[in-house]
Amino acid sequence: MSVSTSYKMRIPVTEEQGLLQRAAQFNRQALAQIYDAYSPGIYRYAMRLLGDTTLAEDCVADTFSRFLKSLHNKQGPRDHLQAYLFRIAHNWIVDHYRSWQETSQLDEALRSETDLPENEAAKHIRQRQVRDAIRRLSPDQQKVVALKFLEEWSNEEVANALGKPVGAVKSIQHRALESLRKFLSEKDCR
Repeated sequence: MSVSTSYKMRIPVTEEQGLLQRAAQFNRQALAQIYDAYSPGIYRYAMRLLGDTTLAEDCVADTFSRFLKSLHNKQGPRDHLQAYLFRIAHNWIVDHYRSWQETSQLDEALRSETDLPENEAAKHIRQRQVRDAIRRLSPDQQKVVALKFLEEWSNEEVANALGKPVGAVKSIQHRALESLRKFLSEKDCR
């Protein structure tokens, strides 16, 4: 499966309901438009949290598979499509980490670090530390950090996607950044 990583415009809220109604009838054009609009962002989100292209592609595929299943069961979203799809992706990532075994992760890290030049290994370790620190955040904090800083969304866009007031998003963001500073400084002290 190939996912385009180029930036696509999100679907305006004014068009979303009609598009969702057509998608619920399995209109191929509507489904393709939804996929084209949201798959690149979901891929980037998954890639940043998972750090693996294959897993990120699997996340995108399963996100849209679950979306289609929800449409088939007449349980799909009626609005806030973007938030709905990102919630599915986030849940997939959480499920993945719950089932992930620590030993295979450690073996892979040790193998890959010995194959890399010293500076690349240090960069790889730091990226893993940041991903580990992000995983220690609450689910809301993870979503805000990923959407705000990795996807470069505005506070208003994040608030809309999460169904929260802008002030709550700012508060979650502040607590998340403080927690990340703490987690990463703990790693540096070791």
